[in-house]
Amino acid sequence: MIESELPQYITATILDWKMLLKPKICKDIIIESLNFLVEKERVIIYAFVIMDNHIHIIWQMKQGHNSENVQRDFLKYLGQEFKKLLEIYDKVFLEQFKVGKKDRNYQFWQRNSLSVPLYTKEVFEQKLSYIHYNPVKAGLCNLPEDYYYSSANFYHTGIDVFGFLSNSED
Repeated sequence: MIESELPQYITATILDWKMLLKPKICKDIIIESLNFLVEKERVIIYAFVIMDNHIHIIWQMKQGHNSENVQRDFLKYLGQEFKKLLEIYDKVFLEQFKVGKKDRNYQFWQRNSLSVPLYTKEVFEQKLSYIHYNPVKAGLCNLPEDYYYSSANFYHTGIDVFGFLSNSED
């Protein structure tokens, strides 16, 4: 299948930088969703990191899909899953995401997530490095490859423990 767009660097941040993604279960929901997108041949995923309150991804759309629609659906699905989870485990925290707008009662992601097309290999490499060093900068690990919820170890060892990553050099 042919890619239909340039690779994209995206950042999505939890509303008001709340630490919604800190629990492993929330990170695992994101991993499962990324895996789904690859299995359904919507995207190629080159890199990602899941922090406690935001995510960064470098992905490229497969032919027949556009980044705006995939990103919208991805974040909407994650929001629905987070809501279900919080309804069961933490209704008090869920109330912090209540917005009561016409089109939704809860909002988990800040509006207008960043999405940047990566026109050159140099910009791609800069974003890849930024993603991988994000946990180091945040003090979560000493080396990028030591942070589990990231593609850094894949680039370090060549082993894809998630089953959905593609090397940017391929």
